Amino acid sequence: MGEHFEEYLSITSKIAGKYATFPNFRPDCSQLEPGQAFWVVGEDKFGKVAHVQALRVDDLASTNLADHLESLKSCYVDPAKHAGPGSSCVCVAPTARIISGIAAYHGDLWLRSDLRGQGLAPTLAGVAFGLAWAKWAPDFIYALVPSWLIQKGVADQYGYPHREAHGSVLRLPDRDIEDDDWLI
Repeated sequence: MGEHFEEYLSITSKIAGKYATFPNFRPDCSQLEPGQAFWVVGEDKFGKVAHVQALRVDDLASTNLADHLESLKSCYVDPAKHAGPGSSCVCVAPTARIISGIAAYHGDLWLRSDLRGQGLAPTLAGVAFGLAWAKWAPDFIYALVPSWLIQKGVADQYGYPHREAHGSVLRLPDRDIEDDDWLI
């Protein structure tokens, strides 16, 4: 577990089969101050990385989640400076308009393929939720996930009881990111 995201990126960038870490958890894009974000890396008994996940907290007292996502501030500390041409985000999930206050974002989840389907999802999410509650006592914990995680029931296993389509239709052409994720 750590708060230094340079170290996290050095670990995650070497994981075969893991998609690139999004700007939300990249220190060259986002403001990931100690106490405001952390990561967890799980290793097997041989010291090989088996799992990663990261969380960050944002104070949305003067805004809401939809506006936060659409402004690209969820990805970049300074969207005007860091977001490339054609970058955008649209959020049509109705609940995102009422989520405000202290919101924790749970993302960059990855589990090694040989460990999937073994019931680890609830435990791993439970660790993340417990740490987020202990550190920040957020009003909300949310994630943005692809449709296949909804269809396979993985979001249910992580313990997210609510889900809405098109929570983040994110386009970051300079990073080859084109996602239409569910808000859970």
